[in-house]
Amino acid sequence: MRELVEFLARALVEDPDSVEVAEVEENGDLVLEVTVGPDDLGRLIGKGGRVANAIRTVAKAASAGSDRRVLVEFIED
Repeated sequence: MRELVEFLARALVEDPDSVEVAEVEENGDLVLEVTVGPDDLGRLIGKGGRVANAIRTVAKAASAGSDRRVLVEFIED
């Protein structure tokens, strides 16, 4: 799952080397924390949060067979 979110984030930003995805477990849920540079955060969130919601939807669909929920958070570096 981490690899999928990292692939999508790297494809969207100007500086793909600044993308880092960390897996954190919280209350039985898998939280993917995506860290990017300050110039690329807007590209990942998108207008009205549309890109961020699309990434979350893809992650949720990819984890459909799993027994735990997957959450994606975007963090400014």
